[in-house]
Formats: sequence, structure tokens, C-alpha cells
Amino acid sequence: MNKKPIIEFNDFTFQYFSQAHPTLKNINLKIYPGEKVLIVGPSGSGKSTLGHCLNGLIPFSYKGEIGGSLKINDLESKEQNIFKLSKMVGTVLQDSDGQFVGITVGEDIAFALENDCIPTEEMKERVKKVAKLVDMENWLASSPYELSGGQKQRTALGGVMIDDVDILLFDEPLANLDPATGKSAIEIIDDIHKQSNKTIVIIEHRLEDVLHRDVDRIILVHDGGILADMRPDELLSTSILTDNGIREPLYVTALKYAGVNITEEMRPGHIDTLTLNEEEKSKVSAWHKSIVKNTNEDDRPSILRLENISFSYDGVRNILNDVTLDVKKGEMVSIVGKNGAGKSTLSKVICGFIKEDCGKIFYDGKDISSKSIKERAENIGIVMQNPNQMISKAMIFDEVALGLRLRGVSEEEITERVEKVLKICGLAPFKSWPISALSYGQKKRVTIASILVLDPKVIILDEPTAGQDYRHYSEIMEFLKELNAEGVTIIMITHDMHLMLEYTPRAIAIAGGRKIEDAPSSVILTNDDVINEANLKETSLYNLATLAGIEDGTAFVQGFIDYERLVENR
Repeated sequence: MNKKPIIEFNDFTFQYFSQAHPTLKNINLKIYPGEKVLIVGPSGSGKSTLGHCLNGLIPFSYKGEIGGSLKINDLESKEQNIFKLSKMVGTVLQDSDGQFVGITVGEDIAFALENDCIPTEEMKERVKKVAKLVDMENWLASSPYELSGGQKQRTALGGVMIDDVDILLFDEPLANLDPATGKSAIEIIDDIHKQSNKTIVIIEHRLEDVLHRDVDRIILVHDGGILADMRPDELLSTSILTDNGIREPLYVTALKYAGVNITEEMRPGHIDTLTLNEEEKSKVSAWHKSIVKNTNEDDRPSILRLENISFSYDGVRNILNDVTLDVKKGEMVSIVGKNGAGKSTLSKVICGFIKEDCGKIFYDGKDISSKSIKERAENIGIVMQNPNQMISKAMIFDEVALGLRLRGVSEEEITERVEKVLKICGLAPFKSWPISALSYGQKKRVTIASILVLDPKVIILDEPTAGQDYRHYSEIMEFLKELNAEGVTIIMITHDMHLMLEYTPRAIAIAGGRKIEDAPSSVILTNDDVINEANLKETSLYNLATLAGIEDGTAFVQGFIDYERLVENR
């Protein structure tokens, strides 16, 4: 490539002043103008630190020692300032709420122009143009905090694009989005890339979702260094991802289960480009036929039943509309649907945070509609989607211990229980840390730990794995599976279709405040009507079944689930 790189790391090393060892070690990386690059890696690998170096947060906000060179637009980054770098690199954060500064969408998008004293008429024209580009032109007068997750993401994107920066950096853009909105976000990023030819850098755990549209290269960061820098087809024909704790696309996993040797020539970088010869199709079909079907009937008693629940915040528009559902003892169930469908509101009604307008709630056969939040919390625990809404203590240990202390548990028992749950949630090394020093994903694990330590009979988790890498995701989910095996009922509100398929045999789809489907996860993710109405995304396993000539795609998806459980239980 003859072009000059727009981003160039040369033997770049960075060590936070608070750390004993460098977080980034001898990074050598060139990114060229107009490239779209995906950076992946497990938590603690250094990928977020790499992003902070690009946008100037390092060294201008997060202090540390730099070695080597990082040039952006041929300028040494450490010799600039954060303002100059912000005019070259626009960042869309994982937590959109933390990025808003304006009262309305229009004001928020215009903020950088106001700082530059751009004339009002020119400002209005530029805001309209950018708002149209990110599909927010009809929401300019709305408050950013009243928007759905996808709309917040678009507003934040508009706010950085208004400056006409050369480089757009996306820090986990899919973390809080439902599947269809996440798919749309990747399409918007791709459209902007094609229209503007800007350089795009995406840091994201959800590899398969980002690969919905082409990327030029995938850069795997591990233990502070670059372990791989490859095109998607090249990388997915190796075992590098799974060897280093990164989840590969489900269709790739299924092909490996079927004994298919994946090569670069098969174009495995995306399900739509994947090609299989007749022998490979036969292998997939034979593997599918060999899976022993699970025919167990679920005859467990009900533990949580909702009958005809309706609720409205304003007395005019129902957020929940005549919802009836039944969760059995020891079940693991997903509740899925688009942002704003009423899923989180449903969990608040169950826990008593808000009172239903009509209907009844039964726990273990007893009507708890009149029970207080405190009384319900003895049996039902909830982990909210946004960790910042749950955290009330400065230190990690104190936050996790809070519920036990309020219940009068002895300090000796508190220490034992807190340390056990911190270890399970991957937080043991941070026991004495302040919560302010944690990442969003780590804060999420603190909130999960603070509920798990109370030993509830039913746990409701709102997006339990958002912001988690595959290793921590797996650790949390395996722990939840262990709890579930001991009889704890687990209800997960999730946008993660992988989680839904792999861990919850049954799913309940919500759309417009109504229950639209209650069925096995494999059925929901292969039903076009439910997928469209609930803003879900068809699983790539279904596409693989079609490609392999298997007529019953639903049975193929269910077979994959059954096979994975069989492998895990061996």
C-alpha cells in the first residue's frame, strides 16, 4: 500500500502511573486513510487503552509513561493537546448518556460548532445535514435522555461527525442495543464509511454482529500486544479467536462441530459470502442428523406468574398491555424485544418498584401484588441494565456487602460470602479498589455480585453480559448455570441472541408492551414475524441450514443448542 498511514504506532508502549507493568507493549500498527478496522480482545488486553491513546484521553486525561511513537495525521500525538486531537478523532462512547451535553438532540449535535463560534444559520444547516445522515432529523427537538438506545447512539454519532473529523472511533457501539438496532447501527457506520470514506476504528466484543458489514482488517489485542492483524476471511479460518477467549460466529462453530475444515477460500468472514461444496454440505447435514433430540417435558411447578398485567406511566399510553406469563421453578428464561418494548418496565413491576394498573402477580402460588419492595426482595433479586443506577458505595467490597449489612449478617460471614462472589464474578483482584476506577463492564459485574451475594430464589438480570468479553461473559453465565442447577430461577432480559440460544431453552418476546410469543428460543429466532416485530435478528445458524440444504432450519438451530449442552455436560 503506497498511501501514507493516518494512524501509525511505532514500538509504542504505555504504562499507567497506577500500574506496575505496561498495559501496551511495543505496539506496531499502521491504519490507512479510508480503512475500516475492528479491534477485538479480551478484557484487560489493552484494546480500550489503545482507543484512549487514539482520542487523546491518554496521556491528557489518564496519566502514564509513554514509550515509542504514535502519529495521527503525521503529528506526534503526545505533542498535541486533547482539543487538537478531538478535531482529528471523533469518539462515540459505549455509554451514550455519558456523552450528552445538550438539552435537545439538536443542541447536542451542535455543541462543537457552538464552541467554535460558528454563525447560527451555518450551524443550523450543518446540524440538519448531519442529523439526516444519522437518521435523527425528526428528533432534533427531543431530549437525548428520552430516546431509545439506538437513537442515543445515532445522536452521539451526529455529535462527533459535525466536526468533520478524519477518524471515527467507536467504543463498543453495540453494548446497549437490541439486535435489530445493533444491525442498523453497523449499517449506519458502514454507510457513513462508504459516503465519506472516513477512517473507521471499531472496538467491540460482538464480532459476528460487526461482521454484518465488511471490515478491512481485524486486529486482535492480547496481553498488551497485537497478536493478529488479518482480514476476516483469513482470521476466521484459524483457531486464533477461540484460543484467546474471543467468541467466533455461531455458523463457524457449527461448521467445526460438523467436522468441516474451514479455509480462507470458503470466505467464512460472513455468512452471506460463505461457500460450501457438496462434501461440506453433506458433513453439516450428517452432523445435524446425528444429534440426539431432547424430548424432556417440563412439569415443574410455577414460581412466578403474571396475570393480565397492564401499566402506564402517564395514564394514557400503556407500556405493558395485558401481559400474562408463567415461569417455572428452576427455569432459565430470556425476555427479548426492542429497546422501549416494556421489558425493563416488566421487571420493575415484578419487583414492586412501580405498581401495575391492573392484573396480579403470584410468587410460589401466593399473590404478592400487595407486598412491598423489601418483602419481594427476600425472594426476588434484580440486576439493572445500567450499573450506575445501582451503585451507592465508593468501594467495591462495601457495595457488594451492602445488602448483607442491611440484613444484619455478621462481618465474618459477610467477608466469606463477598470474597466468594467477587472471585466468581472475576473481581477478586479489585476487592479494595474504588468503583470509580472500574470500566463499565467491571461495574456491571459489581452489581451482579451485589445481588448474587444475597442468595435470592429468583434473579432477574437486565442485560447481564453487556460490555463483557467472552471469557467474563462465559464465567458469569456458567456461574448462573450452576445457580440454576441448584434450583435458582433465572430470568434474563437480553439483546444477546447468542446468550438466548445457548443458555435459555425458552424465550418470551415482547413488542409494544404485549407478549407476542412464548416458545423455545430456536423457534423465536427462526420466526420472521416475531423477529421483525420484536426487533430481533435471525440467527446465522438458520442461514447455515439453508446453505447446507437442510429444510427444517428451526430443527437445525435446536440441534445446535442440544449439541452444545451435550458437549458441556461431558
